[in-house]
Amino acid sequence: MNTPSTPTDRSAYALGLTCLCHIEATRSPSLIDALADVSPDLGRLAIRFVYGEIYQRPHLSYHDRQLATVAVLAVLGNARPQLKFHIAAALNVGCSAAKIVELMTHLLVYAGFPTALNGVFAAKEVFDERQLHFTPTTTPSCPGDARYQAGMDALSRIDGHAGEAVMASLKGIAPDLGRFIVEFGFGEIYTRPVLELLERELITVAALAALGTATPQLRVHIHGLLNVGGTREQMLELAIHVAAYAGFPAAINATLAAREVFSERDAGGGDGDPSAPSG
Repeated sequence: MNTPSTPTDRSAYALGLTCLCHIEATRSPSLIDALADVSPDLGRLAIRFVYGEIYQRPHLSYHDRQLATVAVLAVLGNARPQLKFHIAAALNVGCSAAKIVELMTHLLVYAGFPTALNGVFAAKEVFDERQLHFTPTTTPSCPGDARYQAGMDALSRIDGHAGEAVMASLKGIAPDLGRFIVEFGFGEIYTRPVLELLERELITVAALAALGTATPQLRVHIHGLLNVGGTREQMLELAIHVAAYAGFPAAINATLAAREVFSERDAGGGDGDPSAPSG
């Protein structure tokens, strides 16, 4: 039996079809024709569930959902056609070409340079196919000590005591790794323009949830998401969204990590430090 908040299969499919037409900027979604002669049920399920139910939920805009989707598909690295589709969809819902390129640059911190390079090359193909004339800009790096200080300031502001605890844990075994994280990850990447801090943390949480190999870091960045203005509802919605592209196990694990973070904050842990005030 359908609850009042759950659309019927027919209405969910209609909503999904409208949504997919919108993000693909077409009257006839390519998914339908592509699957018609092999698995029309798969196409129907994707339209009804992903676009008719998940995309219709509150707390995340289409813009946010497309950034998260592109991040997930880029770090998974096994679905290039879908990655290109959603890069194009991100453009269709208002994301700029510069924002998509910066998203790929951001991902190198969490998934490495090959992921970033492959993502940028996929984006370039989409830009070329659309005859979109993108002119990149370069951002100068901070020198030496200034970069480290900028990184520490960013780390403290974004990840708070949870991030600082990670740096402290590395001092006795891999201090250079901690320095690289601060200088490069936060001093070089997080301080770049184009993406807002909340967008960066949405991207980071989606990517780490999809990868499924770094739960401690996922928890740190769930703190980070909340610290830069994200809400608990957005975090939980992001986990549900990830299910569509990385599977339900990834979504469940992200939700359980979020529950741990929420409990810490409710217990007076603030941004991850048990001695910090709750916020």
